[in-house]
Amino acid sequence: MAIQIKPVAGKFGAELSGIKLSGDISEQDFDFINQALLKHKVLFFREQFLADEQHESFSRRFGDQVPHPTVRSAEQSTAILNLDSRETRANSWHTDVTFVADYPKVSILRGVVIPPYGGDTVWANTAAAYADLPEPLKALADNLRALHTNVYDYATPKDTGEAGMKRYREQFTAEIYETEHPLVRVHPETGERSLILGHFVKHIQGVSSNDSKQLIRLFHDRITQVDNTVRWRWSEGDVVIWDNRATQHIAINDYGQAQRIVRRTTVAGDIPVGVDGRSSQAIKPTPETLSPRTEADKKHLAA
Repeated sequence: MAIQIKPVAGKFGAELSGIKLSGDISEQDFDFINQALLKHKVLFFREQFLADEQHESFSRRFGDQVPHPTVRSAEQSTAILNLDSRETRANSWHTDVTFVADYPKVSILRGVVIPPYGGDTVWANTAAAYADLPEPLKALADNLRALHTNVYDYATPKDTGEAGMKRYREQFTAEIYETEHPLVRVHPETGERSLILGHFVKHIQGVSSNDSKQLIRLFHDRITQVDNTVRWRWSEGDVVIWDNRATQHIAINDYGQAQRIVRRTTVAGDIPVGVDGRSSQAIKPTPETLSPRTEADKKHLAA
């Protein structure tokens, strides 16, 4: 049976069926999925029910897996991030791990424990947001750079246990990262331009604090317009893949005390290049810092 593809929203996002994800899928099927990802930016798969090993082997088809830079990977896995609502709820807009210079190019998330209601994830298309800007705003964005950090506003989400959140936050900031990115990056495969923003942004470089806040709000609102989003209602066993270079996402925290567990892998990315040809630049811990490739590379865990 050939892979079937069905658009989920007007601007991006597609559901694929007729395929069982694994590290052993054929080159033809993988190429189909990869090209669909570049086109649609977020791909949805129902009823996959992957084990950790299958999840990781499929993830490696896209390139080298990378663990989260600071949070310890799940037990008996190479680079799986376990996201349990008792410890963390990603209920603000973000692109994964932009506080490092070479943030992941692809993220793959699977539903493990899904609440009976709520807990949807919403993605926004950062390439379409840029394309829809009027020319004067494109010119402005093309020349801006922003500082990203893993030390951001950690207000404890409603219905998350404070003790669990505290443990997760301590891991998340055990090593402080700061990176300067262009506000607009050029996609290395499609050539599209997209905005790099989200909750890891600390401020826009070279402007006042007040101007920075207004500029962030101006471009953030363009990204998260309702007609620039796609929403997914999770079921256990679902898998979602997204191009982390061209999207933001948010997990909606509307499921009360119910438990929600999802597991994520990420694939090594490149260092973004701006419209002017300037690359992103790591600042902390050092200007040479790149994303850890293994758990052993996380020096703070051995301290």
